[in-house]
Amino acid sequence: MTSVLELHDVTRSYGSPPTQALRGIDLRVDEGEFVAIVGPSGSGKSTLLNLIGTLDRPSAGEVLIAGERVHDLSDARLSAVRAHMIGFVFQQFHLSDGQTTVDNVGSGLLYTGINRALRRQRAREALTSVGLGHRLDHKPRQLSGGERQRVAIARAIVRRPALLLADEPTGSLDSVSGETVVQLLRELNDAGTTIVLITHDRELAERLPRRVAIRDGLIVSDSADPALADRLTAGAVA
Repeated sequence: MTSVLELHDVTRSYGSPPTQALRGIDLRVDEGEFVAIVGPSGSGKSTLLNLIGTLDRPSAGEVLIAGERVHDLSDARLSAVRAHMIGFVFQQFHLSDGQTTVDNVGSGLLYTGINRALRRQRAREALTSVGLGHRLDHKPRQLSGGERQRVAIARAIVRRPALLLADEPTGSLDSVSGETVVQLLRELNDAGTTIVLITHDRELAERLPRRVAIRDGLIVSDSADPALADRLTAGAVA
C-alpha cells in the first residue's frame, strides 16, 4: 500500500521549561483509508492536527505527507504541499457570506493558477458531487448548517487532495445534519479519498473503519494494531 501520511517518533513541545503535547507518536495512514483520531480535550488532538496539516512542525521526529518530509521543506514548498495535497474541513465552515456557493468553493483554487472560468466549472462539479448541484447560486445565509458544511467539504475536495483532514466536522450540527455529513464522507472515501477525521466523539469514531485513540500526547490504541495496547501496558510495567 502507498502511504499518504507517516509520523515517526514525533514529539511537540511548547514553552520553557518545555511541556510535551505529543510524546513519540508513530502513525501511518495509507491511500484510501478512513481513520478517526479520537481523544478528550487536552489529549493532543489539536497539536496532532496541526502537524498532520503542516500548520506546525515537530520538535523531534519526522512527518511525511505523500512521501515528502515536512521538516526538509522550505516555507514556500510547505505552503504548496498544504495547498495541493491537503484538504481541510473544520467545525466552523469559514465561508464568505458575500459569495455564492460556487465562488466559495472556487476560492479553494485561487492560488493554483487556474483561470476563473475553470475554477467555477470545477466548483460546480465539486458541489454536484456533494449533492448541492441545485444550490450553486445560493449564499451561505440561505443554506442550512448541514448544507454549509457540505459546501466546505466541496471546497476542500475541489483541488483533489491526497488527504482530506476533517476537524470535528459534525461538531456544530444537529444529529440529522451530522449524519448526512458523515455519510457524505463515507461516500467520498468509497470513491477513493483518504480521510483523517479528528473527533472527541467516541460513538462517531466507533462507526468508522479505523480508530486511533490518543491520550496525554500518546497513541494508546489503534484498531489496525490490536497488540498496541498490550505493548504499552508491558512497557509501563517494565
